[in-house]
Amino acid sequence: MTTPSARNTYVLLVIALATLPLTRAHSQDPTQPPLISVSGSAEIKVVPDEVRLSVGVETRDAKLDEARRENDERISKALGFLKGSGVKDKDVQTDFISVEPTYDSNVSRTKPVIYVVRKSIEIKLTRIDTFEGLLTGLLTNGISNVHGIDFRTSNLRKHRDAARAMAIRAAKEKADALASELGVKRGKVHSINASDWGGWWSGSGSYWGGRGGGGMYQNVAQNAGGSAETTDGTLSVGQISVSASVNVSFLIE
Repeated sequence: MTTPSARNTYVLLVIALATLPLTRAHSQDPTQPPLISVSGSAEIKVVPDEVRLSVGVETRDAKLDEARRENDERISKALGFLKGSGVKDKDVQTDFISVEPTYDSNVSRTKPVIYVVRKSIEIKLTRIDTFEGLLTGLLTNGISNVHGIDFRTSNLRKHRDAARAMAIRAAKEKADALASELGVKRGKVHSINASDWGGWWSGSGSYWGGRGGGGMYQNVAQNAGGSAETTDGTLSVGQISVSASVNVSFLIE
């Protein structure tokens, strides 16, 4: 027969064993060190030095072979114009091709009424001053659609690195200001993450393929590309933004 004293001792032992894993797990959790968490961002303005142009040809005919023939002829004419204008072959690429039969919705969908053939090409222009003349020439040499015009910088990596460095300096300055006000000292970096975007400006039209960048912020802006350029009195390319941001946590000493 178990005495009341023995039963009480058994209950206390069970409770102790049940709570032991929780106590051990809790004791193994690392404690969060004291931190200063800040964010910094930077933006660099750059004058674009190249253009990415997306153009295409659309042809329609009741006969598939005729629609394809006309499309090929017009694309060939456009490519010939580009070559004659000094655009290098490596800077021109076929980007999209489709052949689409369309049907009369009022009759059985068994025989196409017309065939639509579409083909587009991507062009990189390294001389912005030739952009307007080339675009006009393409539209008079077979091209029927302008899908998109992107003004870009060829030194995107360099400008992104510079913007990221500026963002990091801004975050450090913010952390130092906070630490000074609190009477503590900024220590080593505990964690950091970064992101960047920008580097082009896009004016897009229709596209057949359906394609279409904790703490407080310290922001910095810098003009790294000089003044905006006007190529011939009618085209002002302006400037494009290259931006970066960082989130940093510093240990408090």
